[in-house]
Amino acid sequence: QVQLVESGGGLVQAGGSLRLSCAASRSIFSFNDMGWYRQAPGKEREMVATIPSWGIVNYADSVKGRFTISRDNNKNTVYLQMGSLKVEDTAVYYCNARVAIQHYWGQGTQVTVSS
Repeated sequence: QVQLVESGGGLVQAGGSLRLSCAASRSIFSFNDMGWYRQAPGKEREMVATIPSWGIVNYADSVKGRFTISRDNNKNTVYLQMGSLKVEDTAVYYCNARVAIQHYWGQGTQVTVSS
């Protein structure tokens, strides 16, 4: 079992920055991959960025060049640095961990971007 706790959400003006953190309850070293997803009101949850234990990082087209995902295996934490935020980035952001065939989710953190 894995518990994921997100933090760092909040209210920010368009063009601003935020950094989200996701702390795992145990070592993430062996996790297949971790990622950030988001869900806006009335919309389906969508992938924002994923980072494997090794390999290529993946970003949604809508955030390429603005968001950066990283992981610190020593701190069991994954980060999402968000810059040049847009109103359309407003959503609840969820952390995800994939361990073998299991997926684990955090409780989500609200990000609101005002115009």
